Amino acid sequence: MADADLDALIRQLAKQQNKALTSAVKKRRDRTIALAAKAKDAETKQRQRQLAKDILGIGTATVKRLQMSADNAAYSYARSVRQAIDTAAAKKAVASAKPAKKTAKKTSKKVAKKSARKAKG
Repeated sequence: MADADLDALIRQLAKQQNKALTSAVKKRRDRTIALAAKAKDAETKQRQRQLAKDILGIGTATVKRLQMSADNAAYSYARSVRQAIDTAAAKKAVASAKPAKKTAKKTSKKVAKKSARKAKG
C-alpha cells in the first residue's frame, strides 16, 4: 500500500465510510418505521413515518456531503503533488541551464582575449 496513490486511497476510504453511514441511516429509519407500526393511534403513526422520512433525507444529505468532502480532499492532494513535481522539474531545468550560460560567457571572454592578443602581437 505504500506505493498506492493517496488520492485513490482517500476516495476508497470515503466510499467505505459512506457505505457504513448509509447502512446506519437505513437501520435507524427501519427502527422508526417499526415504531410507527406499533403505534396505537393514527397521529403517532403519522409522526413516526414522517420522522423516518426525515431521518433518511438528512442521512442521505450527510452521506453526499461526506463524499464531496473526500473527493475535494483527494483532488486537492493530487493537484498539490502534481504542482510539487512540476516545481521540482522547473528548478532542475533552471539549475542545469545556468552552467551553460556561464560557459558561454567564459568562452566568449576567452575568444575576445585571444583576438586582442593577436591584434597587439
